Amino acid sequence: MFKSGVGFLALFGLGWWLLATSAFGGTVRLVEVAAGCAVTVGLLLAARRFLPSSAGGPFPADRRRRFNRINGLQWLLIVGIAVVCSRGGVPVLIPPLVALVVGLHFLPLAAVFEQPRLRVPAALLVAAGLSGLAVWLGDGPDSAVRLTVGLVSALSLWGMALWTIAAAASAAGRDVRG
Repeated sequence: MFKSGVGFLALFGLGWWLLATSAFGGTVRLVEVAAGCAVTVGLLLAARRFLPSSAGGPFPADRRRRFNRINGLQWLLIVGIAVVCSRGGVPVLIPPLVALVVGLHFLPLAAVFEQPRLRVPAALLVAAGLSGLAVWLGDGPDSAVRLTVGLVSALSLWGMALWTIAAAASAAGRDVRG
């Protein structure tokens, strides 16, 4: 599941969902958190059921190096954003800026994995980050920034996970009939 990326998409989607739900409190938040956990577990179980055990397979060394460099740069930028925004007194900007970085990191990953469809979550996460910045620039409350960025990011990652599972299930169905 993690080799195909679905595990990462599902779990990071849950992380963004938890950010979105932080805009609410009480029973509403508990229900939303439970719903997000259910979606994540559902995606993981569907991946286990429909993805072949060989999904993703081992990477050749050159691809693994490129993947590691891209992710290393992404995490370095995320840490830098967190430090600068925290010290600058604008922690509300961390989620939108992180969404921009995460979205942009999908562009080179599309080439590494030879998966052009990774451009879709790239565009959606960049849109999530820009939307969060727009809410902030429009003097929206911090909770609205978190909700906007978290919701769009979570749905983008979960949607990509579902798309991956559906494509594998469809291919398996064609193989059975063929």
